[in-house]
Amino acid sequence: MKATFHGHACFLLEGDGKRVVIDPFLTGNPAAVIGPDALPKLDAILLSHGHGDHLGDAVALAKRDKATIVATAELAAFCGDNGATAHAMHIGGAHQFPFGRVKLVPAFHGGRVEGDATGKYTTNPCGVVVTIGGKSVYHTGDTGLTLEMQLLEGRVDLMLVPIGDNYTMGVEDAVRAVGFVKPKVVIPMHYNTWDVIRADPRAFQRDVGSRAEVRILAPGESYTLT
Repeated sequence: MKATFHGHACFLLEGDGKRVVIDPFLTGNPAAVIGPDALPKLDAILLSHGHGDHLGDAVALAKRDKATIVATAELAAFCGDNGATAHAMHIGGAHQFPFGRVKLVPAFHGGRVEGDATGKYTTNPCGVVVTIGGKSVYHTGDTGLTLEMQLLEGRVDLMLVPIGDNYTMGVEDAVRAVGFVKPKVVIPMHYNTWDVIRADPRAFQRDVGSRAEVRILAPGESYTLT
């Protein structure tokens, strides 16, 4: 499986001839080096929560590619009511899709859905564990450090973890999260998009030490799991 970082918390996963994007915030993302039109045809779009810097271009991309949005039930309903094909799940649930298996896990964050003027779609945020071609990727979403992360110990090949602080974990807690999960490889995300979430990925790499291999990606760069 190949994981390509597109800035902030957006990753494109490719494997077994399938393409899945997580949290496709490209339009208006100062860290992105491409726009949504440059993404290849997608099989699915996975969402951690409904904030604008994660929901992003999801609905437009789903309509473009006839791709399925996978999200918590309320966020899936919002996307469906805005013309996208959506599959509703919730925390603790897993489902086998044609592209791979998805399990939603806890995350501690806010539940507002960008563009929902009614408030009826407000939902819980989540982390996403997606398995494609026998490789499992854990995208934590926006979250603080949680003891529930320990339940994933030894089950994750690649962990995508925020280090930017302020809205999510900072470097110190992200290092502890890696210790909880014990992934083979970890990629830091959700930092340096704006000054308020400025962080040093090299400090994160240093402090993780031997807990996992740390790969620091610039937007547009990829890492291939073997």
